[in-house]
Amino acid sequence: MFAPDDPLAPREPVFAEAWHAQVLAIAESMVNAGHFGVFEWAEALGVELKRAERKGRPDTADTYYAAALTALERLSERRTGLTLEMLEARKAAWESAYRNTPHGEPVALSAAKKPE
Repeated sequence: MFAPDDPLAPREPVFAEAWHAQVLAIAESMVNAGHFGVFEWAEALGVELKRAERKGRPDTADTYYAAALTALERLSERRTGLTLEMLEARKAAWESAYRNTPHGEPVALSAAKKPE
């Protein structure tokens, strides 16, 4: 058993879910690429956190990361012109592509079934 201050003790996970880390990594990448500034990101996140608070959402990590995801989506929509509907359509196309790709083969968007 490790003592609490033992430097060899395994560290607690920083993120409870992989998507929590992914949201922040994408936001950092977007800031670093100059798509929006750090202050714009902080303001958008603050707006979403206040919106969650007004809706009575609990003050939890999931609420924080959901707000971060929404802020990222809204900033991305403003900067790219891609609407949430367009993003949902692309997500559906990728889901179709991986479901229609043989096991072990690389997934290509061209494998998606076209909507009828």
